[in-house]
Amino acid sequence: MRTLKVALLGCGVVGSEVARYMDTHAAELTARIGAPVELAGVAVRRDGLPRPGIPEHLLTTDADELVARGDVDVVVEVIGGLDRARDLITSAFAHGASVVSANKALIAAEGAALHAGAAAHGVDLYYEAAVAGAIPLLRPLRESLAGDRVNRVLGIVNGTTNFVLDKMDSLGADYPQALKEATALGYAEADPTADVEGHDAAAKAAILAGIAFDTRVRVQDVHREGITGITAADIAAAKAAGCVVKLLAICERGTDGASVTVRVHPAMIPLEHPLAAVRGAFNAVFVEADAAGQLMFYGPGAGGAPTASSVLGDLVAVCRNKLAGVTGPGATTYAELTARPMGEVVTRYHVGLDVADRPELLAEVATVLAEHGVSVESFNQRRHEGGCSLALSTHEATDAALSAAVDTLRGTAGVHGVTSIVRIEGR
Repeated sequence: MRTLKVALLGCGVVGSEVARYMDTHAAELTARIGAPVELAGVAVRRDGLPRPGIPEHLLTTDADELVARGDVDVVVEVIGGLDRARDLITSAFAHGASVVSANKALIAAEGAALHAGAAAHGVDLYYEAAVAGAIPLLRPLRESLAGDRVNRVLGIVNGTTNFVLDKMDSLGADYPQALKEATALGYAEADPTADVEGHDAAAKAAILAGIAFDTRVRVQDVHREGITGITAADIAAAKAAGCVVKLLAICERGTDGASVTVRVHPAMIPLEHPLAAVRGAFNAVFVEADAAGQLMFYGPGAGGAPTASSVLGDLVAVCRNKLAGVTGPGATTYAELTARPMGEVVTRYHVGLDVADRPELLAEVATVLAEHGVSVESFNQRRHEGGCSLALSTHEATDAALSAAVDTLRGTAGVHGVTSIVRIEGR
């Protein structure tokens, strides 16, 4: 049996775990693949740092030379970023190597072009680790449900935001306090913008939607809102309504059969919904399909070992394909669904208002909403010094209708301010 050789790009939290597992579980990997697999080299950014368990002769700062070696069968890319990672991956394709990547941002931005490059050179591109860490999700969507019709994917795909919102819910903390704790425990980066503003989840949503609906979905097609505007009052309002607030990635096939909507935003979901019980930094994705019905995938969505698990699963699959002289399934975009704007999305809403304490004002607010096609399901009004807090839950309406109604309310006499708008999902 010939030995399959792997070039590892990156030796950080994930890369070091991949290298460690390849060493400590070499016999098992050989048995599963059908041939030995070993590291041909490990590309790092800087020399001289300790790399426990990795022989020094395998380390190199010349990633370009490593991926261009003729004896490399598979390149594992865990360096992240866009331009540099893309150039290395395309070079690997050109030199006959298949690629396993954990790079969600790159796959979301340039997945179609990368798949085309892999197909042109007769190699594989796998990226299970790009979405939801250790959770087996992309392969079930692409392969296990290939004979079914997926209609909706609803999920928590960012552990940092779920941890923050969970702490706000369980401890009554406000957003800055919860984020500070997440940072101290290592769940949030020093610069948490990509997580808390929804960029990370939006990239994952684009990948999920593309696979689920066999169509090309770009990051710019994803409506994105983060959690920075969520307040302790929003969390309390959710509790009062028997709900919890989560940052959700929602991918839906249009009822017209020709469109898709993809969005990331905070939402209230009822406590009886399976996603409501997802705590801490865990991820979970809820899939709805014609024949399979409702499926839920749950587990750790980040971290070195969990993410390395997905990388290694892809590595085994790609190596088996190498030995068999075949490639696995690539991207399918035959459906060519149209991305619909957020304004056409239909859902329910929680709206918080600060209003004057006038008996007729509730009727005036309800009239404004009705004039824009938004009906009130329930309301709660409480007096405070200087006025009242008014919390409304609506029936289903388009996002455009709700936005127009809120704009009108902001100019309505007696409405001091719109304090909260949170969508309601899962009912």
